[in-house]
Amino acid sequence: MRDVSTKNFTLRTARARAVLTAAPATLALLREGKIPKGDPLPVAKVAAIQAAKNTPQLIPYCHPVPLDFVSVDFALGADRIETTVFVKAIYRTGVEMEALTGAAAAALTLYDMLKMLDETMAISSVELLAKTGGKSNYAPQLAQPFRAAVVVMSDSRSKPGGKPDRSGAILREGLEANQATVEFFSIIPDERDQIRAALLHATDTLGVDVLLMTGGTGVGPRDVTPEAVSDLLERRLPGVEDQFRAHGRVRNPYAMLSRMVAGMRGRTIVVALPGSPGACRDAIDAFFPYLKHAFPMREGQSDDAV
Repeated sequence: MRDVSTKNFTLRTARARAVLTAAPATLALLREGKIPKGDPLPVAKVAAIQAAKNTPQLIPYCHPVPLDFVSVDFALGADRIETTVFVKAIYRTGVEMEALTGAAAAALTLYDMLKMLDETMAISSVELLAKTGGKSNYAPQLAQPFRAAVVVMSDSRSKPGGKPDRSGAILREGLEANQATVEFFSIIPDERDQIRAALLHATDTLGVDVLLMTGGTGVGPRDVTPEAVSDLLERRLPGVEDQFRAHGRVRNPYAMLSRMVAGMRGRTIVVALPGSPGACRDAIDAFFPYLKHAFPMREGQSDDAV
């Protein structure tokens, strides 16, 4: 199975259709309620719902998805029955296989209940009509790379010959993978004045779009980043803070000890993160590509994507 543990929960939908062709006389008997096995439509509807809910039992690599809704609709033509299945779930991975499996099961059930009457029947197609949700729906493509900065706060890593940096490197790599150009990278000690100076350089002097800071957000005696940063922010972004904590706390209970801070200074989005590599990986997964939606909003541009 594919690892989807790093993905965010989003509303996922999928619509699929299966077409069963049959002789016009068979469709006439169906409309008149003269099928020997009884009305196949309600049976096929139940089959579609059951199949959608049990897709991982039939398709080996499908993830078990807690479905929130399944609808099944039939359209009777002169020589065909079209079954449309619509599926919704709030989860980490899509539901297109659930919709397709449901539609296929409905067509097979109809075939089974009508086969004694019609040897010409055929399931002519099973196709995905539409799907929504996941990163593809929340990934604005920018005309040009956005500008970013990374600042690492660490006493041990800022010393000559100190410990190698991992967290800052993860943030740089994650930013670059999401259309960013990292214009400023610095490793400084956990000193309030140096933290403030680095923030002001990135925001007021360079005017980058995003500043990611890592380190000094815990409860240790040298953890002063929130205090150094907070009064420099002109607007807090509590939703960004909530997103990080919600993403992190289901993966690592220690996330509850984070005092991470997010906000804006001028046009710059500033996020002060915990110092661990795992927290930085979580931040990239939690924030991107969704954070890029702030760029058109910042410029007063409307966007109907959310």
